[in-house]
Amino acid sequence: MRRQFFYNRAMQPHPNGSVSASLQAVLQKALHENGGWLPFDQFMSLTLYAPGLGYYARDTQKFGYLPQSGSDFVTAPELSPFFGETLAVQVQQALQACGSTEVIEFGAGSGALALQLLTTLGDKVDRYSIIEVSATLRQRQQATLKPFADRVRWLDSWPEIIHGVVVGNEVLDAMPVQLLAFDGQLWSERGVVWHEEAWAWADRPSTQRPPMTLGAVPGTVTEIHPQAEAFITGLAARLVRGAAFFIDYGFPEAEYYHPQRSGGTLMCHRAHQADTNPLVDVGEKDITSHVNFTGIALAAQDAGLSVLGYTSQANFLLNCGLLDRLHHFEIQKLALAQKLITEHEMGELFKVIGLARGCDEGLMGDPIGFSHGDRSHTL
Repeated sequence: MRRQFFYNRAMQPHPNGSVSASLQAVLQKALHENGGWLPFDQFMSLTLYAPGLGYYARDTQKFGYLPQSGSDFVTAPELSPFFGETLAVQVQQALQACGSTEVIEFGAGSGALALQLLTTLGDKVDRYSIIEVSATLRQRQQATLKPFADRVRWLDSWPEIIHGVVVGNEVLDAMPVQLLAFDGQLWSERGVVWHEEAWAWADRPSTQRPPMTLGAVPGTVTEIHPQAEAFITGLAARLVRGAAFFIDYGFPEAEYYHPQRSGGTLMCHRAHQADTNPLVDVGEKDITSHVNFTGIALAAQDAGLSVLGYTSQANFLLNCGLLDRLHHFEIQKLALAQKLITEHEMGELFKVIGLARGCDEGLMGDPIGFSHGDRSHTL
């Protein structure tokens, strides 16, 4: 099997003391079982989610507004409570349209979004189900949501039947991706090897291709998202009547695979700093990639869901009445809320996609969040 090594000594990992010896052992075992070459999606999955060892499975602070808190990044619910309060307008419309009183959140993080939705929706929600793979995050959510303990339950996987409204904020971007590399003639899958006492990139031939390859330049590295698309397919198999709203950073396919985006979108976050090398400080930082929203929409449609709309976070929140909530608040809270919608902050980078099945025309024909600025035609 042909393998090519791409190794840059200037980007060597820190000494192994910065990586959990136990996580290192898990990765080395997986590497050995796979013949000395580990596909990146498996490496990313173990690095983030290995039980008790991966980044999201350890008891460390991850979400917060400032690095002084020990956090690595901020999400919209931590930035401003107006995020969840405004999202609740769309959730309420969807609950009424599908005749349900249950909200299901996948990957609830600190629990901040759940708290905002439960507080705003009040008695319109009888049950709030959280699907959380991290035991440590589940504990933090339980503490945050103690005032609503009688309405919240935690699940290890999707319910067999879903009749309600699903929400997911920054969930799809954290799902493991496969990496593909183009040398000017052939596409290869990029994985990792253990080389000279450090993790290094290595490519092997592959029949897989990005959805769009026209104009790809030599040296292009990009991502494909089979796990995120399978996640949507799995959701669709269970959603008998209801809606789902996913908020994440990403692009339509034509932008995602544009020749000028030749380096892909893979990023790491630690202490509110970003870098592009997931082979450094393994297990100590977040690994993420942007979402190909065209792939998400197609997976949903192929599985029988309708696309309610697709737009920027700014458009979505403004449609749901964010500005009406900003009267009579001190300037600091207003400044933080503004970050949710300003173009150079979260407003344009983050997108919202809505999916549904079996709901009445009040939602299917005129979803509030997509009433102006719907970009479904770009998918």
